[in-house]
Amino acid sequence: MSQKKKEHEEHFTRDFTKNETRLAERLGLGKSFDVGVRKLFILDRQVNIYFVNGLVDNQYIIEILKELMDLDVRHRKTNSVKEAIKNHLTHVQVEESNSIDNVITQMLSGLIFILVEGEEEAFVIDVRMYPTRGPEEPDTERVVRGARDGYTENIIINTALTRRRIRDERLRNEILQVGVRSKTDISVTYIEGIADPKLVDIIIKELEAIEIDGIAMTDKIVEEYIVKQGLNPFPLVRYTERPDVVATHLLEGHIAIIVDTSPSVIITPTTLFHHVQHAEEYRQSPAVGTFLRWTRFVGIFFSLFILPFWLLLVVQPSLLPAALDFIGPEETNNIPIVLQILFAELGIELLRMAAIHTPSPLATALGLVAALLIGEIAIEVGYFTPEVILYVAIGAIGMFATPSYELGIALRIARVFLIIAVAIFHLQGFVIGTTLFLLFLVMMKTFNKPYMWPFIPFDPPAIWQILIRSTVPSVRWRPSIVNPQDPVKQKPTGR
Repeated sequence: MSQKKKEHEEHFTRDFTKNETRLAERLGLGKSFDVGVRKLFILDRQVNIYFVNGLVDNQYIIEILKELMDLDVRHRKTNSVKEAIKNHLTHVQVEESNSIDNVITQMLSGLIFILVEGEEEAFVIDVRMYPTRGPEEPDTERVVRGARDGYTENIIINTALTRRRIRDERLRNEILQVGVRSKTDISVTYIEGIADPKLVDIIIKELEAIEIDGIAMTDKIVEEYIVKQGLNPFPLVRYTERPDVVATHLLEGHIAIIVDTSPSVIITPTTLFHHVQHAEEYRQSPAVGTFLRWTRFVGIFFSLFILPFWLLLVVQPSLLPAALDFIGPEETNNIPIVLQILFAELGIELLRMAAIHTPSPLATALGLVAALLIGEIAIEVGYFTPEVILYVAIGAIGMFATPSYELGIALRIARVFLIIAVAIFHLQGFVIGTTLFLLFLVMMKTFNKPYMWPFIPFDPPAIWQILIRSTVPSVRWRPSIVNPQDPVKQKPTGR
């Protein structure tokens, strides 16, 4: 906490009435129905328990009330009322705080605090029970074999799912709160002794420097603050909802940022090639994993370049060899080919958005309407040529094969720019547009890490790990891009 914030903190005094009045004003007692206080008289002292309905486990509070009431009946005399009450708080996590700001923030996070008459410190007890769903498998990261659990909107569950996979005492979950009003919990998770401590400090400082009312959109707002993305459409951090993926990256030396109320976890630093890997590749044998990886690479490559390249051959047929002169539309419609492609691209995007907002029972009907009615009739009427629909569909399938949703959208934007460049400048537009696209990727950095590593700068062993899914026993070194403190992942077996 910064020195400026500490100077403006409000503290409890021994004047219990003053403390009560101040808390009632700040918490809106009597106005907010979900904020409550339970008043008791224990050992001739007034004891107030402050809580928020819906965020606490009432069973824990009932047990504490029973114990305090029994204390009042059994012990009428004691030298220290405060210590007697503290020793009868039936919970494993009890802290003391004299800061009104701190205890209010804790209470609004689902904890309770107990204020004792005549004392300057309150007891803070963690009895939170957030409304949440179960850790189900993420829809966008499904695997044939592997774990079926996924992160939820509860930061406590999320850190537990991670720690379940890494039982190392050096695993750190540093928690801080962001948002002047929302005070959203954020955990910076890393393994001490592996992760780069300088990068950990940079991330924590960036998070502490965020000055905003609240981060209702949680992790995406955090990303925009810490990586300064601007108008760059390409993802500079990786999102995942799988605990096994996060655990694997932590063991490599990456840092995870877990934001409360979001099921997605941020992994950083990452490069372009982190966004095209999928957990399924490591749930199969190395040969099958390599096949899946190359199939995905080919799909992404085709989805990016097949439409601009086909358009180039249509507008400049002299580039076609005689054996491939069948490529291109047999008939030209009133609508130019480039407009057909752009309209088809727009239609695919609209269908994707409609599918997201369509209730599940109607999703199949939407697909039938799109495929049979819109697509078929549009061809018969003459708005589109069949080849345009074919290549747009191939491009869409390739983009959907991209594991990273954010990368898929960024590549679609790049494809549209390439199409426009080809339509205006023909061959020169394709060559220059592709060159500028590659230069843009090469110049990009996140936390001063090259986005195109390990191709630029060139790192042959790391390139091999990207092109081929190697066997786990053969991978001895952690990736150098994260600057690991312990670069050795595993020692040689000696065989």
